[in-house]
Amino acid sequence: MSSTTVRETALDALAVAQPVAPLDAPEPGQSLASGYGRDVFNARVMRQRLPRDVYDRLMQTMTRRAPLDPADADVIAGAMKDWALEHGATHYTHWFQPMTGLTAEKHDAFLSPTPDGQVFGEFSGKMLIKGEPDASSFPSGGIRSTFEARGYTAWDPTSPVFLLGDDHGRKTLYIPTVFYSYTGEALDRKTPLMRSVEAVSAQALRILRLLGNTTATSVQAMVGSEQEYFLVDRRLYIQRPDLMMCGRTLYGARPAKGQEMEDHYFGSIPSRVLAYMQDVEQRLFALGIPAHTRHNEVAPGQFEIAPVYEDVNIATDHNMLTMEVMRRTARRHGYVCLLHEKPFAGVNGSGKHNNWSLCDSDGHNLLNPGETPMKNAQFLVFLAAVLRAVHKHGVNLRLGIIGASNDHRLGANEAPPAVLSVYLGESLSGVIRSIAYGKEAEGGGVAPIEIGVSVLPEIPRDLSDRNRTSPFAFTGNKFEFRALGSSQNIAAANISLNAAMACALDDIAAMLEAELAEGTPLNAAIQGLLAKLFAEHMPIVFDGNGYSEEWLAEAERRGLPNLRDTVAALAHYGDKDVMDVFDRHNVLSPREMLSRQEILLESYTHTIAIEGHTALKLGRTRILPVALAYQTRLADAASAAASLAGDAEPEKAYFLRVRGHVRGLIAALDALEAVLDARFGDTALAKAEYARDRVLPAMNACRGHADALECLCANHDWPLPSYAELLWLH
Repeated sequence: MSSTTVRETALDALAVAQPVAPLDAPEPGQSLASGYGRDVFNARVMRQRLPRDVYDRLMQTMTRRAPLDPADADVIAGAMKDWALEHGATHYTHWFQPMTGLTAEKHDAFLSPTPDGQVFGEFSGKMLIKGEPDASSFPSGGIRSTFEARGYTAWDPTSPVFLLGDDHGRKTLYIPTVFYSYTGEALDRKTPLMRSVEAVSAQALRILRLLGNTTATSVQAMVGSEQEYFLVDRRLYIQRPDLMMCGRTLYGARPAKGQEMEDHYFGSIPSRVLAYMQDVEQRLFALGIPAHTRHNEVAPGQFEIAPVYEDVNIATDHNMLTMEVMRRTARRHGYVCLLHEKPFAGVNGSGKHNNWSLCDSDGHNLLNPGETPMKNAQFLVFLAAVLRAVHKHGVNLRLGIIGASNDHRLGANEAPPAVLSVYLGESLSGVIRSIAYGKEAEGGGVAPIEIGVSVLPEIPRDLSDRNRTSPFAFTGNKFEFRALGSSQNIAAANISLNAAMACALDDIAAMLEAELAEGTPLNAAIQGLLAKLFAEHMPIVFDGNGYSEEWLAEAERRGLPNLRDTVAALAHYGDKDVMDVFDRHNVLSPREMLSRQEILLESYTHTIAIEGHTALKLGRTRILPVALAYQTRLADAASAAASLAGDAEPEKAYFLRVRGHVRGLIAALDALEAVLDARFGDTALAKAEYARDRVLPAMNACRGHADALECLCANHDWPLPSYAELLWLH
């Protein structure tokens, strides 16, 4: 069957496609949330199945990170096994997050044979706590050699164990774990994330103690991660090798209508898409993932799902699981869920807004301005720490949002620029200017604000409008880190953010302690320190249009780094001041950091190389043959017109126009092949730079001619589904 016939058949089927009923649809009158967390070994289940003393100790481990008593492990493992078997599970797996950017799992059966031909369920405390997957093929950046295969997984009891099944009801018990090498070094993203949480907690507690808080026992980073994605019909997807291999279209002319009318944003959700969303939500509810918001996004075919806030470690696990559920569920509805940051040129790509705050163990949000003077003082100290973290350690935060795919978004007038700045809004910016300079920045002079533990001006709860162009925006009681890519593991950004914040809080605590040691009263120490900090870090505050060229020039004047792409950012991973942020509180050792630099550079190079080879093959085997055949038909038409009418100038001009792009495409494909066949470089950085500077431009040259030909060739001849079909058929 020809590609044209396949495509037409797909479109015919799509025209009559009906929404698929969700697999786990609730009974009539049953609430969607009635099964919330039914596939999670949560507190309710543990209360029912564990002895009270074991349950109490496990709760201390989960909520306060107290060490797990090894004697309890067998009891807990037995209860987990019985619960899993009762729910249809046959296997268990240690679920971890290696440096591939995805999750990994190895399934082991609960059932083991006995010499008499029987089977019995086996799952001990040792099996729960520790596993040993083969680590040889996971990226380690030089920490491990290929022949050194030993790696370990260790249960993370702070993240809930859950059941995950397929459409046939077969379930597996998933145990969230960390992943580390034989040397004890982290091979994953969960381990440094958990270290960063402990670091920021320890330093935040120092501040709270200085401010008189004697009840809080810990401080937790909280995150709510909004997730954007595209849906495309699977029948069309399988006809796009670029989407299948690379996650994005390497060729494709813009449709006549894109997002110009802005009619898709928050528009009525198509019924087939809504059925998919409801199915995803039901599965997430069963896994204890608090999905809260769903809507159409800016680009056609683009949508968003957002949860409520959670502990950052759990939020990270839940976001990785959400992406997996979205991908699996899409297949049931005849869709493919695209999580690439820029699957289509010319329309908005997809991001992941990381809403971050700090909360103490008493339940107080430390970034909430609050309604009492004491909370206002506390808020301003932590606000100063945020500004210091982003200003002094902006390169570290930039390293948390890198990736070849995210490079297509950052700074592209649809996402924040690569320059990191903080948006506070006019009201709050005015407050900190008053503290820093003793007067209103706009010239309306006022007396200096007296900053103390007991006397503060009341700060309104809603301090700002929203600034979509800011990469790090205050939104009332949290900061929204908007530069993350949709496919990325949010652990990377939060590791950087928590580590930078821990350093900033450490600095501020040391300054306050020094002032108090010299006999300065607390109120005066806070007053002076806040004025100094706000004045020092005012350059990071920007409330204007982050998309403007003027801002980039202003940012350079302020001394803010502009690391425009992943390779430029990764070149700074080994800088002493960058490494110190991670090493200072044992979030990552220097060896672990350099290994990550190597892994991320290699990943970038491989990504671009795969795209280059895909573009080359697709151009030569799909696009060029169609264009050559069309060129031949145009030549025949021009010759026929000349012989019959004696004048074929219009036909000849059209033929020459097509021929010009055909010749251009042939030359561009030859150039791309030469670039791909050449030596990329001797070091990981040199190879990545070559991929950025040589391969990407060569691919873009091929695309320019191919996209022009798509607009000139007959639509029914074109071998690839068009943007209009991919984006608008839902």
